[in-house]
Amino acid sequence: MSNTATGEFPYIHGFSNEEQARLVRQARMFETSLFSHIDYSDATRLLEVGCGVGAQTEILLRRFPQLHVTGVDRSATQLAAAEHNLGNTAWCASRYALQLADATDLPFPERSFDAAYLCWVLEHMPSPARVLSEVRRVLSPGATLYVTEVLNSSFFLDPYSPHLLRYWMVFNDYQYDSGGDPFIGAKLGNLLLAGGYRDVQTEVKSFHLDNRQPGKRKHMIEFWEELLLSAAESLINENKVDSDTVNGMRKELQAVRNDPNAVFFFAFVQARASVY
Repeated sequence: MSNTATGEFPYIHGFSNEEQARLVRQARMFETSLFSHIDYSDATRLLEVGCGVGAQTEILLRRFPQLHVTGVDRSATQLAAAEHNLGNTAWCASRYALQLADATDLPFPERSFDAAYLCWVLEHMPSPARVLSEVRRVLSPGATLYVTEVLNSSFFLDPYSPHLLRYWMVFNDYQYDSGGDPFIGAKLGNLLLAGGYRDVQTEVKSFHLDNRQPGKRKHMIEFWEELLLSAAESLINENKVDSDTVNGMRKELQAVRNDPNAVFFFAFVQARASVY
């Protein structure tokens, strides 16, 4: 679920136009859950690490009209898409800056920002502790940080789908072997404490969709299929999966979508911390 990539290790979703559009849809789909407890009302200068195509940037600027957001990313391709997306959005004008930068060596002096935001980013980074330490360096005393990350071990789908589960395990193994961490959400508390942050709080958020919300369930399963298939080409090229597994997963997802008693569950973790 990334908004970024380092460009120095494999990025499982790629940088296609379709993937960039998926990231925008993902941000809108998750917005209500992601931002239910986020409060930047006292901030004016926010650093967004891994801004990617600007999907989260747009939401931040819309929800907090006093903010100026500086977005950094290591992908020039994603930053170009962000500039296009934000430049065509009226309320974003003059309220953002985008910069190609390494999150472990930010090109900003100490105390440059009074807030920071990271979403679906650390899961793709080989040195999340270094990133959080560097972010703390450029935050002023009293600054607030929100970090949202995946916990991929929580994923559950019913009816039982063996091809999908095999693919999912390979998907996570590939991300882990590439230097990322698909389970980092559960580790955010420890990472933030070790990084010198204070008042660390974590909240587990989840989507549990069944017959109570059939329309939302179907929409989520369709999105999840898109997310999974965005990695199929990379996994096949790396000989991690074969086309039979991918085709089997497609058929299973179609069956789940059409099953009147399907269940979808996925949890992620959001952390809040302060700087003193």
